[in-house]
Amino acid sequence: MHRNGQVAKQGDRLLKMRGKLDRGPVEFKSHIVQQEGEVMAIATRDVISVPPTQSIISAVATMTDCGFRRLPVTDPGTRKLRGIVTSGDVISFMGGGDKYRLVSVRHNGNLRAAVNESVRTLMTPKPETLPRNARLLDALKIIVGKKIGGLPIVDDDGTLAGILTERDVLRMLAAEHSPLTIEDVMSSSLRVTAPDSPLSEVTKDMTRFRFRRLPVISDDVLFGIITATDIMRYLGSREVFSRLETGHVAEVMALPVRTLMAGSLFTTTPETPINEAAREMLSKNIGALPVIEDSRLVGLVTEFDLVRGFSAE
Repeated sequence: MHRNGQVAKQGDRLLKMRGKLDRGPVEFKSHIVQQEGEVMAIATRDVISVPPTQSIISAVATMTDCGFRRLPVTDPGTRKLRGIVTSGDVISFMGGGDKYRLVSVRHNGNLRAAVNESVRTLMTPKPETLPRNARLLDALKIIVGKKIGGLPIVDDDGTLAGILTERDVLRMLAAEHSPLTIEDVMSSSLRVTAPDSPLSEVTKDMTRFRFRRLPVISDDVLFGIITATDIMRYLGSREVFSRLETGHVAEVMALPVRTLMAGSLFTTTPETPINEAAREMLSKNIGALPVIEDSRLVGLVTEFDLVRGFSAE
């Protein structure tokens, strides 16, 4: 505990520079969108969804196999939207938040039993949505204003018609010229963790501070990055069950995060133009880039930061 606390303080000391972007209310340019229904032009129309009766483990496996961070839950016959499961819900379920009660209370810590509950017990009901005729400006106000990474698109009767993610928006906005650099938009005051931090601590930090990723610092050096997707993949691939002997969730949550981290690590620098960073994220299919200066971690830039940067110009 002392070592982890020490590392966190070191990370705080490293990451106190502030970006130049004013992080107050975003004034959206009127030229971004003038036509109704434009979200459908960039949204995914053929949306994969699961029924409310599907098991949690099966739903998370679908997210893992497809590389999704969110999965709509719909009625199997009508395709009417009933909720959405996000990587944040999975992190909460794994020990970070109130959805952990499904494991700890209802199933007395038995993870094997908990993951076979229906996904309706895990999903977020009545999620924020967009109508089919929504403008991109409408979507940006929700994504940036409410920090929501994906919005289901529904018809008037509630039928799922598509889904729009911040990555879809970034793909379009990245084609526009921007004078901004990474330093202008990056997050600089970050929480960090250590390679040997247990999964239980990381999921709690992610849930409490609404982070999808944490830099992993060892002796002032960037060791890697742990993401909600890494943790979700651990459950969705069913690798988690190979580590269970008693079936109790504590066996899993004691695992050090270094064992879950993806192998590749891509970084950027403060002076990199945001258009270049956007192209890098899209081509590498990653959601964030640690920002390195003089061999030190000085910040983190995410898809959300870039979308907000493009929108705020």
